[in-house]
Amino acid sequence: MNSVKEYIEQHKDRFVEELFSLIRIPSISSESEHKGDMQRCAERWCQLLKEAGADHAEIIATTGNPLVYGEKIIDPAKKTVLVYGHYDVMPVTPLELWETEPFEPVIKDGKIWARGADDDKGQSFMQAKAFETMVSLDKLPCNVKFLLEGEEEIGSPALKEWIQEPAHKQKVKADVILVSDTDMVSAEVPSITTGLRGLVKFEMRLTGPDHDLHSGDFGGTVSNPINVLSEMIGTVLDKRGHITIPGFYDDVLTCSPEERELINRAPYSDEAYKKSVGVEVLHGEEGYTTLERIGIRPTFDVCGIQGGYSGEGFKTIIPSVAWAKLSFRLVASQDPKRIARLVENYFRSICPESVKIEFTFYEKGMPYICPIDLPEYKAAEKAMQDTYGIQPIPAHSGCSISIVSDFEQELGLKSILLGFGLGADNIHAPNENYRLDRFYKGIETAVAFFQHYAED
Repeated sequence: MNSVKEYIEQHKDRFVEELFSLIRIPSISSESEHKGDMQRCAERWCQLLKEAGADHAEIIATTGNPLVYGEKIIDPAKKTVLVYGHYDVMPVTPLELWETEPFEPVIKDGKIWARGADDDKGQSFMQAKAFETMVSLDKLPCNVKFLLEGEEEIGSPALKEWIQEPAHKQKVKADVILVSDTDMVSAEVPSITTGLRGLVKFEMRLTGPDHDLHSGDFGGTVSNPINVLSEMIGTVLDKRGHITIPGFYDDVLTCSPEERELINRAPYSDEAYKKSVGVEVLHGEEGYTTLERIGIRPTFDVCGIQGGYSGEGFKTIIPSVAWAKLSFRLVASQDPKRIARLVENYFRSICPESVKIEFTFYEKGMPYICPIDLPEYKAAEKAMQDTYGIQPIPAHSGCSISIVSDFEQELGLKSILLGFGLGADNIHAPNENYRLDRFYKGIETAVAFFQHYAED
């Protein structure tokens, strides 16, 4: 293993510069003006896979953004690991909150600061450099395939469609999927993600009058869509932080006292958590700890709301339209399609006839569970113990990666979620960052995973 560390140390500056070449491409999948950047980023990834040692790498056209595929087959009789990642990133607004240029990465305080530094360019690139390290040192113990997509941040619609084709299933045929797109419980205590929440995200739009009205002349005579929208949203959570939609909790699995005790063994402090997010008081569903609220309980959030006049000064109007972007995080056994129906039916039932209501659903992703007795999980556990010196903690994540559940359904494969991010990395927010020491440690750990997995 010393030679692995030596190789990483010898090439670490080049590794970072290559990562920077990916980060500098503003591959924002949710904004149509970046369509060309998606193609450029896919092309750069394809080139980097070839340079890392892939015998074959290609860009695959889809109904959406392109996929990047690469492989090195050393022996068809050996195990095959499919490495999944995504090259698309979240939007960078509000720009005024960034302390550095979001797509011009800089190193400061031992961290890379840029959009995509962690999610997921930095983390997925660790896998490419682990692959290069094994190939260069003649230590690659099994076959490797790479599949990188450009739509994870918008629900992976093209990839979900692509993997349904029999020929495509054969192309990515493997024994396990390795994903680096999750967090650890802390920088000092490693963890492996064993559960992901599902997700339903949608836009709800209310329309009142067919144009904006003077609030003096018309106030009190027609419904104000913002007023109605606010009132409707306000009914979803009660004072206990409990979701009020009928039937919402019918399929939620209740964790045993033993499982809850295990979750709360993770090193955690409410005071440190409050400090890290800049609040004085935590809030959530009554009867559960913060770690339980994050990992094993469903949630509801307003992700954005808009309507009326929000410019400089004041404009006294009754707006014609108001809309909100809403999300529900789901837990094991909750079916996102069923939840989406319940949610839409609920809002329609409480919507007054004085406004028109419309829905646009963006994503309906299933939750995911990885048993800790799988040989693949044990290999990841050994790998982290090799590099960190202590046994990692199995941890439920509050996040969603809906394609992971689709992989299990369509390909019949479990995914090992070997991530190295932290909550302090500000993913999806201004000033995203990723610690260099975890970038290098991730490369080393990925190499160890391949070696242990091939041996079992």
